[in-house]
Amino acid sequence: MITLRPARERGHANHGWLDSWHSFSFAGYFDPEHVHWGPLRVINEDRVAGGQGFGTHGHRDMEIISYVLEGALAHRDSMGNVERILPGEVQRMSAGTGVTHSEFNPDPERTTHFLQIWILPERTGIAPGYEQKRFAPEEKRGRLRLLVSPDGAEGSLRMHQDARLYAGLFDGAEQARLALAPGRLAYVHLLRGAATVNGQRLVAGDALRYRDEAEVRIEAGEGAEVLVFDLPPLPSE
Repeated sequence: MITLRPARERGHANHGWLDSWHSFSFAGYFDPEHVHWGPLRVINEDRVAGGQGFGTHGHRDMEIISYVLEGALAHRDSMGNVERILPGEVQRMSAGTGVTHSEFNPDPERTTHFLQIWILPERTGIAPGYEQKRFAPEEKRGRLRLLVSPDGAEGSLRMHQDARLYAGLFDGAEQARLALAPGRLAYVHLLRGAATVNGQRLVAGDALRYRDEAEVRIEAGEGAEVLVFDLPPLPSE
């Protein structure tokens, strides 16, 4: 079964300095049909105005991934990390037993556009951790590049969940397939451009969720940038 999640049906909050689209229930937006998909709990597409950002706040027992599309994201946390995340770079922070951090747009003249992704860990109470890595465009061109995994395979970042996150860039005849093991879930989110995914035409912000399907198939891209999540079902599913 493949279910379309159109971009326009996501939750939306505009706070002036922050324009955010929520794929899953978050803050003041609640949709009982879109609370999570397996352990995938949050995909927020955020645009942060120049010089603005999120003040110091806390998290625990969550795997948090930041994927920057435009601009820059400055990060500071209680583990001592002071970093700047640029387009093409991926950050993974394990909140574990508890961490505080702040994120802001360091450029007063330019909007930062990024995705904030939360994934439930396979167990609670782990030690907090941090990783950041750049994945060059040629690594994602016409293929699905593994970005985050439970075992750090293929030079990916490591998260505390049996889930895998891939990214790909597709134009014209470029195509890719990702086989899904029996019982696995998947979630495809189109970041920008357009592409045909398992026969459905998607545009930026659209998503597909998969259950009991054999593969994800991406083709006919037009400036497409795609994220694909390979996910376990939760015990209650």
